Amino acid sequence: MAALKRSDSIADSMPDALRESRYHMKKCFAKYIEKGKRLMKLHHLMSEMEKVIDDKTEREQILNGLLGYILCTTQEAVVIPPYVAFAIRPNPGFWEFVKVSSTDLSVEGITATDYLKSKEMLVDEDWAKDENALEVDFGAMDFSVPNLTMSSSIGNGINFISKFLSSILYGGSQKAQPLVDYLLSLNHHEEKLMINETLNTAAKLQSALIVAEAALLTLPKDTPYQDFEQRFRQWGFEKGWGDTAERVRETMRSLSEIFQAPDPLNMDKFFGRVPTVFNVVLFSVHGYFGQSDVLGLPDTGGQVVYVLDQVVAFEEELLVRIKQQGLNVKPQILVVTRLIPDAKGTKCNQVLEPIANTKHSNILRVPFRTEDGVLPQWVSRFDIYPYLESSVFNQQDATDKILEVMEGKPDLIIGNYTDGNLVASLMASKLGITLGTIAHALEKTKYEDSDLKWKQLDPKYHFSCQFTADTIAMNSADFIITSTYQEIAGSKDRPGQYESHAAFTLPGLCRVVSGINVFDPKFNIAAPGADQSVYFPYADRQKRFTSFRPAIEELLFSKVDNNEHIGYLEDRKKPILFSMARLDIVKNISGLTEWYGKNKRLRSLANLVVVAGFFDPTKSKDREEAAEITKMHMLIENYKLKGQIRWIAAQTDRQRNGELYRCIADTKGAFVQPALYEAFGLTVIEAMNCGLPTFATNQGGPAEIIVDGVSGFHIDPNNGDESGNKIADFFEKCKDDPEHWNRISKSGLNRIYECYTWKIYANKVLNMGCVYSFWRHLKKDQKQAKQRYIQMFYNLQFRNLVKNVPTSRVEPQQQPKEKQPKAQPSQNVKRTQSRFQRLFGS
Repeated sequence: MAALKRSDSIADSMPDALRESRYHMKKCFAKYIEKGKRLMKLHHLMSEMEKVIDDKTEREQILNGLLGYILCTTQEAVVIPPYVAFAIRPNPGFWEFVKVSSTDLSVEGITATDYLKSKEMLVDEDWAKDENALEVDFGAMDFSVPNLTMSSSIGNGINFISKFLSSILYGGSQKAQPLVDYLLSLNHHEEKLMINETLNTAAKLQSALIVAEAALLTLPKDTPYQDFEQRFRQWGFEKGWGDTAERVRETMRSLSEIFQAPDPLNMDKFFGRVPTVFNVVLFSVHGYFGQSDVLGLPDTGGQVVYVLDQVVAFEEELLVRIKQQGLNVKPQILVVTRLIPDAKGTKCNQVLEPIANTKHSNILRVPFRTEDGVLPQWVSRFDIYPYLESSVFNQQDATDKILEVMEGKPDLIIGNYTDGNLVASLMASKLGITLGTIAHALEKTKYEDSDLKWKQLDPKYHFSCQFTADTIAMNSADFIITSTYQEIAGSKDRPGQYESHAAFTLPGLCRVVSGINVFDPKFNIAAPGADQSVYFPYADRQKRFTSFRPAIEELLFSKVDNNEHIGYLEDRKKPILFSMARLDIVKNISGLTEWYGKNKRLRSLANLVVVAGFFDPTKSKDREEAAEITKMHMLIENYKLKGQIRWIAAQTDRQRNGELYRCIADTKGAFVQPALYEAFGLTVIEAMNCGLPTFATNQGGPAEIIVDGVSGFHIDPNNGDESGNKIADFFEKCKDDPEHWNRISKSGLNRIYECYTWKIYANKVLNMGCVYSFWRHLKKDQKQAKQRYIQMFYNLQFRNLVKNVPTSRVEPQQQPKEKQPKAQPSQNVKRTQSRFQRLFGS
């Protein structure tokens, strides 16, 4: 595309035989601009071309030239007569911008800034021409950071960092000194780990490793570290190398090989053993964050399940690692969330709640404070920003509470969703802690042209706050955890969620010419799993939760409407097509219902069961949910579905939900996830874990989870007729060949075991914590410089935006007392509760 960086002519670039098409091409561009200023997508461009050039052969010949390259790789185009500016994306992550004249078809390469100004001309011409308009360029602060170069490498940041570290540590003792300095900094509660000042140079450490390895060879492999600890300490070694002679020798051998000839494999192996992470803080702020009776409440869904399962997996992995490191340390994990006094029957009004299936992990809830006292009610995720700014989340007392509980700083902070990521970035910056962030979903891609239309959408969604917070958090993060490649860089045809933040504009507010670079090695793919004690194959009869059978039988098949289900299944012999999600526009449950209603063949082959929301729109505080509830009732009525659909209200019992998946599998049914876009798709993982053949959206993460036609099926949520027929084809084939259902079921399970378990996830993320802590140490000067830029942007931009978000005023009230759990708490929990009582009061 070098040709597009200078003025060129589409007509001149064409073969002589096609010069006569110049007239049609000019006519085509005239068609583009005849309606004046506007934003066009690829399908608009192609549609207009077909109207002007009706000869298919001629169209194909034109599309083989420069114009074809521009059009076929265009994501959007801005018409500003007499020019059309194109945003070209030849491959994921790669963007170019060109301007084509409609008068002479000349092509000129332009900058991202110029293109954004063209977009701004559509809605705010004065802003577009204002030389003092605010431009934000985070890329300017990353000039010395090495980046990946191929689209296929996006999301493999830790592998790239390992290779880069190998290259910079190669070349003798002086090159390796930063690693020695990092090892010298390691400690836990002021107790030195790995090495002490006796080994303060690379040369000394290398020599000591040779002596130590020789001594270890004389010991039985299972000799406990304590048996030779004193001798090793005299040589300059501290605890943390391993629990046995064999483990210590393997770790030392890895470090010796790094000193001699560093390579990525040894880097990964060594840093996976370095005692870096013991205490972890996770932020998950919005919604009703709890362990029971919260799923289905507003803003409360898969993210809560994700975080809780993540904690269990982290603790299990940390306990294994700490034992193998030869340390007597108890890891601590805190999930910091919001305390909600009006808890709606949940435990979200408890300050401290031990996390089930863990020994050292707790939920810490901190209230939202206003000038009038503690805010008692739930707050929508779209309206939460003023409370993040003014509540204790970013004030010193919140930090003090965490430091008190953990008896020191956490070693790793992980944010979840926009609000949690913002708060996590503030605390990580304050404490100088390694930061990981997880978006779960970036709203910017959910609503078309939401950046350009931000002023229209802001009263309802406050996207100006959200997009600003997302940009701050992703630039603050040392590493970013994503579930799929598509979440970062999308597909060949569609940009990813993060990629959409590369360059965008909020006209009248700011022009982000470089928001994030998806080739940055901070991006890493680590797909979560599902709790396999809850979601396991339907064929594991001995493990099945049979106590739920009567309740599930009633839930699925009783013919009486109540507040838990409406509709009924007339023919119980038919397999069940099943879906479970929040009832909002993006999850597209109403879309699935409409596909089913329209498709007579599918209706004859299967019943439809959906678990989503509840039934009275007047009781919903969520704007989208209320509209979707009304739509569901209309669809059931219009398509006369009552004998073929069961609409079940949101279910909060995970164990019963797991058994519900398996009961659907017993009917030889299938699961469908029809979302318009899904960043990952936890329900897809849950269904496949239970052995349920799964259909899932091709827009987002599920397209990576499922191998189409092998371990499940992709469906296009924008083509309901095609999707409905694809599902009907499956049930028809199963009717003709019962083994087809079994083949898809088994292939889905194999896919899960290979790629999507919490054990794999925890190992990857904790390795990131170790490697990026060293990377942060290595790049600390640049990190500090960028952080100052981010802090300035936060203070000058975000704080002002928050002032425009309405807040609720409340009467001053006393903070509710903490309720103790029914189960007798362990000594560790009692000790933690005692600290909390001192911090918060009784």
